[in-house]
Amino acid sequence: FFFFQAEDGIRDFCLSRGLGDVYKRQVLGNFTKQREEGKTRQRYINDLKENLGLLYGYNEELIELFFQTFNPAECVQFFQANEESRPVVIRTNTLKSKRRDLAQKLISRGVNLDPLADWSKVGLKIYESKVPVGATTEYLCGHYMLQSASSFLPVMALAPQMNEKILDMAASPGGKTTYIAQLMRNTGLLVANDFKKDRCKSLQFNLQRMGVNNSIITNYDGRKFTKVLKGFDRVLLDAPCTGLGIISKDPSAKHQRQLIDVKKMSHLQKELLLAAIDCTKKGGYVVYSTCSVTVDENEWVVDYALKKRYVKIVECGIDFGEDGRTKYLDRRFHQTLKMTKRIFPHVHNMDGFYIAKIKKIKDGVRKTDAEERELAQQQNGKKKKKGEKKSEKKEGKKAKKQLKKINEDEENDNEEEQIDEVEEENNEEENNQEDQEAVSYTHLTLPTIYSVQISVVAVSLKKK
Repeated sequence: FFFFQAEDGIRDFCLSRGLGDVYKRQVLGNFTKQREEGKTRQRYINDLKENLGLLYGYNEELIELFFQTFNPAECVQFFQANEESRPVVIRTNTLKSKRRDLAQKLISRGVNLDPLADWSKVGLKIYESKVPVGATTEYLCGHYMLQSASSFLPVMALAPQMNEKILDMAASPGGKTTYIAQLMRNTGLLVANDFKKDRCKSLQFNLQRMGVNNSIITNYDGRKFTKVLKGFDRVLLDAPCTGLGIISKDPSAKHQRQLIDVKKMSHLQKELLLAAIDCTKKGGYVVYSTCSVTVDENEWVVDYALKKRYVKIVECGIDFGEDGRTKYLDRRFHQTLKMTKRIFPHVHNMDGFYIAKIKKIKDGVRKTDAEERELAQQQNGKKKKKGEKKSEKKEGKKAKKQLKKINEDEENDNEEEQIDEVEEENNEEENNQEDQEAVSYTHLTLPTIYSVQISVVAVSLKKK
């Protein structure tokens, strides 16, 4: 590929800096044929890094970071895109106006505009204007909001519904918050939180200007919001980030941001995302977004949440954008991160953005694999113990029943023996009585018999 495609002024700058040789060559695109003998590919890449840093004003750490994120050709395109301003975009406030009516009013004021894109029904893209877009009567009356096209996407992914309970954890200045209220049609409850008290003022102004009346503003650290309120149907976390996707708006990031800033932000984002998940009820949704293009602030944070909470990635409902990454350097992320979306300035002509939609499966902290195995073993052990106790109880009951039967049988046997003894005693007594009666009868009858016989004999003698 060409080193870059530049205007004449940039080409003159390169030539004056001695970069003409690198500018003219197409070495990396056809390395085997175009390279110099003895010069390695890594040396060409190092030269390219040095020249890009000199040309565009990035520090060495950011150059290295972007070369890890993009291939060399894409990295050059990214740097070029950051030198160009993005189109001015406004979002129609359907609580007060319709896009067609708003467009007619602005055109009558000398504004040249078009619908933003097919994916948005409320966006308008402004090419030029004879009046300040942020000072028109329609703006002051809250008929529209100045908002980048990329920041529409997290709210679209959140898909707020009427009469729901929704939290915007980092709400200021209120662009996404007012869009959520607009989709909710001013029903339900919308909690707009921001950590910095000074930023809550602009948030309050925009909510009032846009006619939002279903919201309350809070000033808490998002990491501790679980102590304030829970049970939300949906939570939007547009997390604080390094802003490395919106360098065209803030060129100072080129030399101010360092790798340590990315690491610090990544740590903060992990804490905020876990808190956002804990604030959501079971079956609810969390949308995580940043205006950065680094993997450390995006896929790595979401992958961390997948390991720490019972959640899963779901489709964003966004038809364009590049898929999230599952590989970065030596890291490997969960395969479902392909369902997250990335927006790049050099690809979509929009601010760099990342969007991930997460569904909460159940409450609680997810255990690691080892902890889950131990827990399963403990539960199995408890089940075995319970089973053993139950079997012991059953055996004990059976033994008791058997003992009862044995005791009852013994008692029955004893009773039968006692009955037999009693019967024997009764029989003996009856026999004794019969014997006595028989003896007494013989003693009584014998004399009478003899007397009868004697009397008979005497009578017979007299007759003779």
